This record gives sequence, structure tokens and C-alpha cells, in this order.
Amino acid sequence: MTVTDLAVSAPERLDHVDELRALEAEAVHIIREVAAELERPVLLFSGGKDSIVLLRLAEKAFRPAPLPFPILHVDTGHNFEEVIAFRDRRVRPDDRNPDGITLIVASVQDSIDTGKVAESTEPSGSRNRLQTRTLLDALEAGGFDAAFGGARRDEERARAKERVFSFRDEFGQWDPRAQRPEPWSIYNGRIRRGESVRVFPLSNWTELDIWRYIRLERLELPSIYFAAEREVFERDGILLAVSPFTQPRPGEQVRTESVRYRTVGDLTITGAVRSTATDIDSVIAEVSAATVSERGETRADDRTSAAAMEDRKREGYF
Repeated sequence: MTVTDLAVSAPERLDHVDELRALEAEAVHIIREVAAELERPVLLFSGGKDSIVLLRLAEKAFRPAPLPFPILHVDTGHNFEEVIAFRDRRVRPDDRNPDGITLIVASVQDSIDTGKVAESTEPSGSRNRLQTRTLLDALEAGGFDAAFGGARRDEERARAKERVFSFRDEFGQWDPRAQRPEPWSIYNGRIRRGESVRVFPLSNWTELDIWRYIRLERLELPSIYFAAEREVFERDGILLAVSPFTQPRPGEQVRTESVRYRTVGDLTITGAVRSTATDIDSVIAEVSAATVSERGETRADDRTSAAAMEDRKREGYF
């Protein structure tokens, strides 16, 4: 999928532009507030659609100056190859960023090798929960007191409890009862030594808003977001990709189906959806008709319990 493929060719395709520009202005304001109030921000970047939009908004906040903070990818080692290729391509120098973007990669494998976390002993075991320790260590090592994330309130009910400025204690932990009020979009960024803030400029966006903004801005995406024939197998109602990290168990049949991904994550727990949407307009049509959130439909880690996400957030997960 190239930028040309995402070109807006007719006025009727620019529906909801005013709403999108209002959301854009709100997000840019939040990003600038953080840069003004906090000493050392960083932007979490996964190569997924939300972080791609977030990075574009950050660039707009400071253009024509270069991005005044680095981006951080927590690498589980169980990645979609297309996403890593996109990540590396996105940070290279180009016309918009002549100096490129500073990328920090925090490796879960390094955390395992140094004994900070224990590798799962289960076949096709997920490293998703192991990311928390790696993330907290990377934030401490970098001295970062604020971290931008692409989470949205419509994704999952624990995320709906978040404020735009989500405060974390000196251990990086989150208490949903200790969040500060944000009346009239007034954000309080004061923190004590050791505390930090997770910041969510996309809080008020929906999945459909993200896709419409991608179309409006002609943003490039990893190819996994568009339908193609891929080898998958079904486990617990989720279509998993056949890969070196995810292999079918006895009784699980491999099929070649036309699928795409609604979200990017550790491929051991990120499922595909059956789809024929090979272009952005077709994806928008599918998202408009969807009745289940992207995490609810495709993320196995959110199905372990009703409070799975909230439990991880309390531990320091983003």
C-alpha cells in the first residue's frame, strides 16, 4: 500500500474533515503542553495505526523544527516482519525529517537474557506481559518523565478510565482512583521526583476517526492492515498467523484465507479478521459496520479475564 493508493480524489471522500481537524488541534495542543511542562518526554511507537497517527500529530506540533523527543519501541521479538520494516523506514531521513527520527528500541529478549523477566514455558507463549518490565526499565534508563501513547478510550473499558494525563507513581504503577480532574481541557502536569505521566492525545478518537485521518493525511501503513491471502489457524476463536512463534497444535488446521489485522501487537496473541478490504475505503466501510472493538475481536491477552487490561495497567503496562 503506497501513499498514492491513499490519495483523496473526490470531495465526497472528505467527510467529517471538520471533526478530524478539531481532534487534530486538540491532540497537537496536548503534545505541546507536555513539551512545555515536562522535562523529558518520549513517544511510544509500535508501528501500529494509532502510533503512526500520533507520530504525525507530534511532527505537526513542532514543524518545521525536528521532533524534540525520541520515539521508543518495546520490541517483544515476536513481531510481524512487515511492521518492523515499516518502523525502520519511517524513522529514516526524508523531506519532512531531514535529520530522521531518533529511535530507541527496548528489547524484551534483553530483559529475559539478563534475568529480569522469565520466558514463558508454554508453546507459542506470549511475551506481551513481559513488556511491562522492559518498558519501565527503558523509561528509567532514559530519564523520561512523560510518555506519549496512542491508546483510545473506545478500545477497552480500562482505557476508558484514563485521563489524558495519566499519572504513575515512582514504581510506574497506575491507580485509577488517583487520577486528576481535567476540567475544560486544563491539564496539570506537576509531578514529584520519580513520578511520571503517560499522555494519551488520541483519547477522544475512535477507530473510525483514526482510519479517516489516515486517509485524509495519506499516511503509509504496514501491509498487514490490508487484506491478503495468509496462512492462519484458529485458536479460541482467534485467527493466528503461522510463524516461527505461532504453530498449530494437534487438531488445529492451517488454512489460507483472505485476512487483515485491525491492531498490531505480539503476533502470538494478535489475531486476524476475515476480510476482502485491500484499500483504505474498503477498510473504512468494514470499520463502520463493526460491532466489536479491534482489541475485543483480535487480542487474546484481553480475554484472560474481565479485568485483564486493568490488571496490567496497574503493574505499569501502557
